[in-house]
Amino acid sequence: MSEFHGLAVHAAGAHLLPYKYDPGELLADEVEIKISHCGVCHSDIHLIDNDWGFSKYPFIPGHEVVGTVVGVGSDVKSHTVGQRVGVGWQSDSCGICEWCRQGDEHLCAKAQPTCVGRNGGYADRIRVNWRFAITIPDALESEGVAPLLCGGITVYSPLRNHGVRPSSRVGVIGIGGLGHMGLQFAKAFGAEVTAFSTSKDKEAEARELGAHQFVNTRDTGALKKVAGSFDFLLSTVSADQDWQGYVNALRPKGMMCVVGVPPSPIQLQAFALLGQQKAVSGSPTGSPRDLYEMLDVAARHGVKAITERYAMAKANDAVAKVKKNQVRYRAVLAN
Repeated sequence: MSEFHGLAVHAAGAHLLPYKYDPGELLADEVEIKISHCGVCHSDIHLIDNDWGFSKYPFIPGHEVVGTVVGVGSDVKSHTVGQRVGVGWQSDSCGICEWCRQGDEHLCAKAQPTCVGRNGGYADRIRVNWRFAITIPDALESEGVAPLLCGGITVYSPLRNHGVRPSSRVGVIGIGGLGHMGLQFAKAFGAEVTAFSTSKDKEAEARELGAHQFVNTRDTGALKKVAGSFDFLLSTVSADQDWQGYVNALRPKGMMCVVGVPPSPIQLQAFALLGQQKAVSGSPTGSPRDLYEMLDVAARHGVKAITERYAMAKANDAVAKVKKNQVRYRAVLAN
């Protein structure tokens, strides 16, 4: 019998407490990973608090996992013991539906999240289907790469799959845990990049991360000044915004993609969309294919999360700071 040790939540909103469980036999298509680092994502907070209504307790949160393969199932040909791998939001999919067949496993109806209905990465070990254990390039440090596995792919995937290129004018709305990585990737795509933030004090850092322009959205009329300017807007914020103002800031055929979840419904005038063929879309995480590509791009372009490190045993402190939005920009737990 092997025992995994982690930190689990036993009721909605409760503190993390030491927890051990027996994962059973290693399945033929699984790898077992000894965890070195795990990012603390805002989604973990929502799951701990049962904000989405489907958390089952007790469970171990965590889905930005970096570690070393220590066990390989009998059907796994692609991974070897000692390899450094990462696991993001997803740990399995059916493998045979039309979405899995075309490399969009994250859209599979039977997609298995890493820490929903199973135990995640605030632990010493984890097991996942080998297809979702992504090999990490040597050039990337484990601490800086952990948040890329969920936060990073959440901003990379829409930039890539909506065809952002050097001719694109891109705006990133909100310069926080997601946005600070969005700026770096938009710059790597060669786009002209504008940062939108309510925090004037983030301007210097936003420019260092890749922004060519900075718009302080607390300034009255700031959005009106940039009307008709952008091909692509990426909204990473979880607060209500002047959505109509942002749609007006798009050029003809422009798109606003929402990856942060604001509390209220997004209200827009239909005429503002159809007059110039504008669009609003959403994007979840990304496929294994996109994760491999993103890590390769990150390694070549020096993209990494700005992190604050906590010992795994201090996970409650990290969760409390993330809840209060006091981390710049991502908390990472280290074993």
